[in-house]
Amino acid sequence: MTEKEKGRKGLLYNPNHDATLIGERASCKKLCQEYNATGYADLDKRMRLIRQIVRETKNNFLVEQPFWCDYGYNIVLGENFYANHNLVILDGAEVLFGDNVFIGPNSSFYTAGHPIDAVKRNEGLEYNYPITVGNNVWIGGNVVVLPGISIGDNVVIGAGSVVTKNIPPNVIAAGNPCRIIKEINNVLS
Repeated sequence: MTEKEKGRKGLLYNPNHDATLIGERASCKKLCQEYNATGYADLDKRMRLIRQIVRETKNNFLVEQPFWCDYGYNIVLGENFYANHNLVILDGAEVLFGDNVFIGPNSSFYTAGHPIDAVKRNEGLEYNYPITVGNNVWIGGNVVVLPGISIGDNVVIGAGSVVTKNIPPNVIAAGNPCRIIKEINNVLS
């Protein structure tokens, strides 16, 4: 089994011992670099580049510059998606965003994690678990979402939160670690 195959199965793998993964990251980083260097007013080119970087977009989306990701092909952006400046997505596994998702500046989504055991970690091993963000979600600035997290529909995540556990639908959650603050009533589905 290749390192890439191990990573796709959520097993420990070494992303720096697989020529395919190294090449895919390099290609993606070049596209991100080109995107970030594109003039802000050149919206057509920016949209074309994002569509080259990520696996899927709908019609209406905007990702402010700068934006960085590892592979891009694991990222899906729903309709009416907006990400403010400095979005980072480490997408060794899928990162799926629903419709009407708004992300504040300096936010990060990490599918990659590393072993607690120092010997294994020092070997360069990591794992990847997918992240899913539902519909009608607002994520404040400086939020970090960790591997394997699912955020339900109609959720607000407060600025500065570190999301370490799944967040159910129809809640406001905030903090480090992120926790439910209150339920949201009378929301649209």
